Amino acid sequence: MSTAPAPLPAPATGAGDVLALIRSGRATTRGEIGRLTGLSRTAVTARLTTLERAGLVVEGEQESATGGRPASTLVLNAEAGLVLAVALGRSRSQVAVHDLEGTELASVSHEQEVGAGPDVVMPVVVRHLSEMLAALGRSADDVRGVGMSLAGVVDGDRVMSVDSPALAGWDGVPLAPYLRQVTSAPVLVDTDCNVMALSQLRVPPTTLTERDDALVLKASTGIGLGLVAAGHIVRGHRGAAGQLGHVKVAAAAEQSCRCGDVGCLETVAGGWALVESFDGDHVHHVRDLVAQAVQGNGRARAVVRESGRHIGEALAAIVIVTNPRAVAVGGDMAGAFDVFSAGLREGLFASTTALAGRDLQVVPVAHGDRAGLVGCAQLALDEVLSPAAVEAALRA
Repeated sequence: MSTAPAPLPAPATGAGDVLALIRSGRATTRGEIGRLTGLSRTAVTARLTTLERAGLVVEGEQESATGGRPASTLVLNAEAGLVLAVALGRSRSQVAVHDLEGTELASVSHEQEVGAGPDVVMPVVVRHLSEMLAALGRSADDVRGVGMSLAGVVDGDRVMSVDSPALAGWDGVPLAPYLRQVTSAPVLVDTDCNVMALSQLRVPPTTLTERDDALVLKASTGIGLGLVAAGHIVRGHRGAAGQLGHVKVAAAAEQSCRCGDVGCLETVAGGWALVESFDGDHVHHVRDLVAQAVQGNGRARAVVRESGRHIGEALAAIVIVTNPRAVAVGGDMAGAFDVFSAGLREGLFASTTALAGRDLQVVPVAHGDRAGLVGCAQLALDEVLSPAAVEAALRA
């Protein structure tokens, strides 16, 4: 008679895991923590005591719906630290300070040609971060992490750009040393499209958009895609997933792209190419073109809509393969969302299958032009408040 194998031991549940439950909202009372983890009351109390002493959790009372004894409610202490967000675009940099719940406390946006190189751009970023911390009465010791975004492919381990036609002079340059002037906290970097997708994951599911299966399109100077599958960002083998702008399309045949190749989608739909081909007055950046479209300039509206149509046609195959619930549109083109999305829908729904297109929503990104900052903050928070990072900090 065979003997059934002994059950595997339950995975260890430490203070970091308990904080993750509280942070996600899955557990807000001691009883809920016990039920979800299987920990004894004594073990739950021990872990909460550790978190409270570290200032990461605060406990209050919530009125009972039955009129009985108030329940003790546990929440993340948002004031226990800060994260810094740095979103670098081709012609604009956005920097912000956020609390541990991701709430923006201060921010600065400034026009600056990122093509000037990191030695010019990063000192300005550092100055703005230092000034905001000082204005908030906070210090470098309060900073737990920094989240950064860049256009193109990045190397997260070395915190640098590795393949970005939009950022001449940035590839291969470590960026963390610049930020050591303001903080010694960990620095995380990801693509601009991925952080935009992270910002979308902060939105509760609604009837308009499901956050867990989505394509997050950044249509701006360049064109990129953040892919969200089952609530996780798909980055690809070398972190190069989502380079939609460099998909080859028939409409771009033989046209030279800034990446050095020919026939890329960007040459007929990217903001840099549209501005080059638009001979109207006062159009020096894609934001100028979008502004003209919003103001009713017929040619600008036609150009923006045509850009959407080209992108929609290229996006159709990805929709068929991934079957998302929503396509969320961000970037400068989203400033003329009605015009751009009309073209996007035209190209997309004409080229996708009936099943993949059924119920598919095309919506603006949830946080508008703040999506990059929200996503950068989320990138840092997901790392520094992860169970492993919390456990390591508590042991230090």
